[in-house]
Amino acid sequence: MKQKKEVTIHDIAKKLALSSATVSRALQDNPTINKKTRIRVQEAARLLGYRRNIFASSLRKQQTNTIGLIVHELRSNFITSVLAGIERITSEAGYDLIIAHSSESFKKEAANAANLFHKRVDGLIASLAFDTIGLDHYSLFQDKGIPVVFFDRVEERSESTKVIIDNYQCGYQATKHLIEQGCRRIVMVTASLERNVYVQRFMGYKAALADSGLPFDEQHLLIKDLSEKCGVEAARQILDMAPLPDGAFITNDFSAAVCMQHLKEQGVRIPEDIAVVGFNNDTIGRIVEPSLTTIDYRGQDMGEIAARSLVNHLQGITNIRHTNTIVIRSDLIIRKSSLRSGTF
Repeated sequence: MKQKKEVTIHDIAKKLALSSATVSRALQDNPTINKKTRIRVQEAARLLGYRRNIFASSLRKQQTNTIGLIVHELRSNFITSVLAGIERITSEAGYDLIIAHSSESFKKEAANAANLFHKRVDGLIASLAFDTIGLDHYSLFQDKGIPVVFFDRVEERSESTKVIIDNYQCGYQATKHLIEQGCRRIVMVTASLERNVYVQRFMGYKAALADSGLPFDEQHLLIKDLSEKCGVEAARQILDMAPLPDGAFITNDFSAAVCMQHLKEQGVRIPEDIAVVGFNNDTIGRIVEPSLTTIDYRGQDMGEIAARSLVNHLQGITNIRHTNTIVIRSDLIIRKSSLRSGTF
């Protein structure tokens, strides 16, 4: 089927016997063109099926009013809440979002970065994949002076702008809470220690054990992918341990809920036999029985702060290159899954 020719402002001008310059201004609702003419032009454009060539316009202005976003996944409540925060700020500022996800692949993340660079995004917000090493694949942006803000999973040693929580303190707080509930053999289920968020939580966990005079046992550290399968695998490994652990710090609420369910099916009482703390404050934590103690990881706040930092830079209000790291608040939310003493 032959493709229909794209309607141009020259076609509209010819139909209405107006100059192309007048049509162009009328389509932009320029007040120098009288209102009746503007309405007439805009109605003709609608009837003819005219579409603005935003890309060509953007090239002339050297900006596209688009922001690129790279996330490591799209299925978690945390990422959904981050996206909501980013979208709210960028939409209010008149920017469109182009979203790409790496599926936890460094190779795919690098390809996404190159693709967004060639789409001429004005700025980029990114969270790193499990296996990402270094930030060389973002050098295209740096060389062109295109601002990049990293959130959550970041390269801590870099000088890039980062929006994070205090993962060390969160790991310490979660573990200390379990110790205060009488736990002495605490399992930690987490993901790759190559990523800042997981290694910092692990360091906090170890520090809380040490400060309480408890030894770190390597068999109590389970490195997983924090999926549904991971929750079942973790439960099986915990059940095989002798003596049985009496506490579990699982750095993902969904995995924690799956793990708890499997343990309960095998006759383990929660929190009486094993007290459990999760991470992220996902909705599932309020639904499972017993309700899940967790770290409140404020994804929407993180998204809003990352987006606002980038937009303010693009609009010349602030310079993100003067801000290295922004740490947002996080809290321990205590629910029934960890309470072995006192009253809920």
